[in-house]
Amino acid sequence: MTNKAASDLSLSRVFVMTLKRDLLLAYRRRNDLVSPLVFFLMVATLFPLGVSPEPQFLSEVAAGVVWVAALLSTLLSMDSLFRSDFDDGSLEQMLLSPQPMALLVVAKVCAHWMISGLPLTIMSPLLAVMLFLPSEGLSALVLTLLIGTPTLSLIGAIGAGLTVGLRKGGVLITLLVLPLYIPVLIFGTGAVQAATGGLPIAGYLAILGAILALGIVLAPLAIAAALKISVSN
Repeated sequence: MTNKAASDLSLSRVFVMTLKRDLLLAYRRRNDLVSPLVFFLMVATLFPLGVSPEPQFLSEVAAGVVWVAALLSTLLSMDSLFRSDFDDGSLEQMLLSPQPMALLVVAKVCAHWMISGLPLTIMSPLLAVMLFLPSEGLSALVLTLLIGTPTLSLIGAIGAGLTVGLRKGGVLITLLVLPLYIPVLIFGTGAVQAATGGLPIAGYLAILGAILALGIVLAPLAIAAALKISVSN
């Protein structure tokens, strides 16, 4: 086995080990695991009670309600992404380790998406039916959330990295991240509305995919730099 192959194997092993570690820790902290899902469900179910229970009205705004609920649920869980590692000193050890910090944060963001974004995506058809979303838009809703929620996790992780050293970083994360979430929200809801109207959604999905690809390339570097700044201060 060449040195390059051995190095690639080592990096993949580090990625898998970091992913498993974060998933195990999330399983042990079941409150953090359930809270975003409960919040997602509450927002979608309380909206008709607070605005209007008319099926025609709800069918028109269902895509936006589900997307906003998913966005806020993701924000709710972002503050804890690096918090426990910062508190117990694990984050400093990660920064001092010879492994690329960008690789470690990608594993942590993947774990975050698997315990928050993926369950939200799986639950979304149920909430969409509750909000009378036309059946033509269900597949588009699932596809846009499947592409968009990883982007939300990547962008939110940048804010979490910048505020990890602060006691009340949750509000600052919201202020930093919400403007960057707007394009994902616009194209996500736009795709669902186009699907319900019988229009093609390939363009919306392509733009969401391009945003995700850009996030996968650039966000890990920004997250690693943000963590170094926060820990050094």
